[in-house]
Amino acid sequence: MFLTISTRGDAAHPATDLGYLLHKHPDKAQKFSTSYGTAHVFYPEADDRRCTAALLLEIDTLALIRRGKGKGRGGAPDAALAQHVNDRPYAASSLLAVALSGVFSSALRGVCTARPERAAAPLPLRMEVPALPARGGPDLVRRLFEPLGWTVTAEPVPLDTEFPQWGDSRYVRLVLEAETLTLAEALRHLYVLLPVLDDAKHYWVSSDEVDKLLRAGEGWLPAHPEQKLITSRYLSRRWSLTRQAMERLELVRLAEADDSEVEEIDNAVEAETEEEERPTPLAVQRREAILAALRDSGAARVLDLGCGQGELVRELLKDVRFTEIVGLDVSVRALTIASRRLKLDRMGERQASRVKLVQGSLAYTDNRLKGYDAAVLSEVIEHLDLPRLPALEYAVFGHARPRTVLVTTPNVEYNVRWETLPAGHARHGDHRFEWTRAEFRTWAHTVAERHGYTVEFGPIGPDDPEVGPPTQMALFVIRTEKEAKAA
Repeated sequence: MFLTISTRGDAAHPATDLGYLLHKHPDKAQKFSTSYGTAHVFYPEADDRRCTAALLLEIDTLALIRRGKGKGRGGAPDAALAQHVNDRPYAASSLLAVALSGVFSSALRGVCTARPERAAAPLPLRMEVPALPARGGPDLVRRLFEPLGWTVTAEPVPLDTEFPQWGDSRYVRLVLEAETLTLAEALRHLYVLLPVLDDAKHYWVSSDEVDKLLRAGEGWLPAHPEQKLITSRYLSRRWSLTRQAMERLELVRLAEADDSEVEEIDNAVEAETEEEERPTPLAVQRREAILAALRDSGAARVLDLGCGQGELVRELLKDVRFTEIVGLDVSVRALTIASRRLKLDRMGERQASRVKLVQGSLAYTDNRLKGYDAAVLSEVIEHLDLPRLPALEYAVFGHARPRTVLVTTPNVEYNVRWETLPAGHARHGDHRFEWTRAEFRTWAHTVAERHGYTVEFGPIGPDDPEVGPPTQMALFVIRTEKEAKAA
């Protein structure tokens, strides 16, 4: 990936002031580590009349594959080939935008203590990107950059110069020229619009991306005619984030039109003087109870069986005493969501080495699950048909045999306390059964006796004197040799 930034000057205002504005000396070639490779900054030319800074990003393709967890460019499991055959090392994309923000962070903010007057003044600028993916073609490139004051040259790159009949590729050679923009404005335009044109972010897009977009888009995005397209593509078409960004941009537009501050416009609801105390959600209470029991057991290597979208795995990762965490689920879709929520592709190597997500079914024995200190089955057993429960029982207690097993399940007796739950209905449409406290205890004692465990029970949530708690938990601990002989 390659980008050049050029400016002109004279004796009074030498072009080499670009080095001050970028905080990179023209006489040096420098390199910087990024998440996906190495960025090099050097100056092909540097004198009073003309100065050009070049940013070359060398992509570490192995790091790209590791952070992508073996998935293709779009993250689809069936696109595995794309992790090896793609345009990432050659074409400008969101990876170049990330490198731009890391290497030229001060310039993006318009900060230059050595030449503050030059940082605040427009410069004659020329920027060139030799290979830019442009989903929408040269016309979209012009629609994005021309309203910002750029003169745009977007030359389509042929698929193959030897075979012109094949037509053009989706790449363009982009040249931008302007006389009325500051360097900070120009860099912010590129920072936002490079990934917009590529239309494929290469890292997990979370709510903090909205703040990044609004910071980089300050002063130009609220009035841009393609604002909606820019916002949607930049946020990877995540509807909730796009709506949030559009609402905030509308507030900015209204404030500018009214010559007031955003805070003055966004005052429809008065600030709360006193926070109402809200009850802790049952799911949170359940995780807290499980974590407390795991800590008391001294477990370090933990299985989350039926991990779903990774809520418990995320909490386990926060506690360094859990050195190895495996989340298993039968649903590939749930594991994909868990991977995104855990941000596995952005996780540091040390943290990533502690966690693994695997696909599997608890209806079958699995040697990957043997040798762990503890296993958790949180709200899992009620999703199985009763005839399949013995298979799960043997796979966990008979074959894997962790030292400690935690099982939580709804208490059907408590359902009468849910005002919105019709009589006779289960709490979830996929629940195949919900047990009373007596039924759960009978099953747990039978399992413990059959497989050499002791079992204790505890409530989760408010323990109603008549119907018990909303969730019931069983703590199984494998018997010692002495306890087994005594039994």
